[in-house]
Amino acid sequence: MALSYVYTKKRCEFGRQIQFAIGKTDMCDSIGVNKVEHKQYILRNPVHELTQHTPRFSQCEINTIRAEYANSGANHAEGGWPKDVHVHDPEATQRYRRKIEKDDAYIHCVMNLSPGLEKLVLQNNAIEMYQTYYAELANMPAVEQNSCRTVNVYRDGAGASKRERSGSASSGPCRPVSSICWLPDGGSRFAATYVDIDFNRETRAPLDAYIWDVDSANSPETTISPECPLLDLQYNPKDSHMLAGGLMNGGVAAWDLRMKANKPTAASPPHVAHRDLVRNVLFINSKSGLEFFSGGPDGVVKWWDIRKIDEPTDELIIDLVKTQTEVQSMAKSNGVSVLEYESTLPTRFMVGTENGLVINGNRKGKSAMDKLPAKFDAHVGPVWRVERNPGFLKNFLTVGDWTARVWSEECRESSVIWTPPARHRITNGSWSPTRVSLMLLTQYDGNLSVWDLLRRQHEPVLTMQVCEEPLLTVRPHDGGALLTCGSHKGNIYLVELSQNLAMSDKNDKHLLTAVFERESKRERILEARMREIKLKQRQAEGSPVHSASEMEATLGDRDLLEAAQEFMQITRKEFAAL
Repeated sequence: MALSYVYTKKRCEFGRQIQFAIGKTDMCDSIGVNKVEHKQYILRNPVHELTQHTPRFSQCEINTIRAEYANSGANHAEGGWPKDVHVHDPEATQRYRRKIEKDDAYIHCVMNLSPGLEKLVLQNNAIEMYQTYYAELANMPAVEQNSCRTVNVYRDGAGASKRERSGSASSGPCRPVSSICWLPDGGSRFAATYVDIDFNRETRAPLDAYIWDVDSANSPETTISPECPLLDLQYNPKDSHMLAGGLMNGGVAAWDLRMKANKPTAASPPHVAHRDLVRNVLFINSKSGLEFFSGGPDGVVKWWDIRKIDEPTDELIIDLVKTQTEVQSMAKSNGVSVLEYESTLPTRFMVGTENGLVINGNRKGKSAMDKLPAKFDAHVGPVWRVERNPGFLKNFLTVGDWTARVWSEECRESSVIWTPPARHRITNGSWSPTRVSLMLLTQYDGNLSVWDLLRRQHEPVLTMQVCEEPLLTVRPHDGGALLTCGSHKGNIYLVELSQNLAMSDKNDKHLLTAVFERESKRERILEARMREIKLKQRQAEGSPVHSASEMEATLGDRDLLEAAQEFMQITRKEFAAL
């Protein structure tokens, strides 16, 4: 196939006609050699350079012949046999084998290959290549990787709309999260309350509280509209449709989610409410499942029944009396900052006060001293969290000032385990419901600290920067792997823990029992020694002769030395068993 193309161009575009002629050589200039530059000269070898001064004009079109391909193969299941030998005929193959074995070339080939084959056989007899050596050794456990990650963020829509109306983020911050409560029995919803008030307790934002679905972070599933700021909201463990909350005006209210209206279905009248705001409400273990109790800074704990919320069923003034005849007074009461209740102990409860005390309570006590039998000097300042360990009810966690402490009801003078003072204030804490040795602590700098008492007691096993703003509350899910953290800007962060932080091993409870018993015994020894020293000091101050008291002090040191030796023996056995 012949193809042609004619290039057209005007004569004026050709330029001046080139005429070549032979002439003599004329020297225009002469430049001398620079010796410094000459030393740096490197000869380039080889040199190949293509030079074409004029532009190229070409055009070529060709139709290539299409190549056709086919895939084919052979399956050698029986080896390479000649064409005249039928593979499936045993007699034919046997005749061909005898024919080849009689050939001299076959014998020489086998003799040449046999030394190498014999060497490989002897090596295989000495070392079994397919044998699994050291099978009798126990398998090493996998290295644990502690980790946690933020799964979702639930943002406060009311605070965001307030910022949009104000026009600037600085003039309208989001509403801080005041409380979070998960749906009982491993539900996938949680209730959250938000409070944004000024110094005079006047609200600066909407009052709505939300019920969020874990799978939907765009908008809350249900909106609850209280009459005044709602500080705390708790689910009923026996009826997940009922909720109870504490209000800023000192009253309590109840909501039924089966009712379409967002208003409370029952609310306490003002003349029987608390004198100050209600910080905490908790449902108690009752036959009806509709009873709860509340506490606030007025120093009174009141029990309520949703069916008859016009007046409290019982109340108790948090005033520690020293004698049976002394009468409790509101003027000397301790303001309540947090409540704690365990359903397996139906008549007992714990109260954290604003002056750093943790008080044990017994509702069925006959006298004032029986109703408040014990107190613990827990913190310097308000106690923000009190919670019993789900596996060891005698031990409980307290959070306040810059530390978190683990107490035992048998030791009232000092805590058995405590964290070092943190650089930033610890705002809240909680035990893991599935791993008995795990503590979750939130800090004012936005960090979430995970403490495991069986691994480390001087520092957390994991610290995560959840957000830049302060974290105010933390609540774990009943499954143990998820937890929610509420921040100062109204954001709720859903955090997921790794599997080794969410589940307990079979020996964890036994090991933690030994830790608590050892630390409790150590504290009891120190408490007894301190009481003995104080008693001897009082006796020494009252008697003029000091030599007898000094001799008794040396005799009393013998018991302390024996107890210390026994304590060291127990610790050595535990370290040897690890």
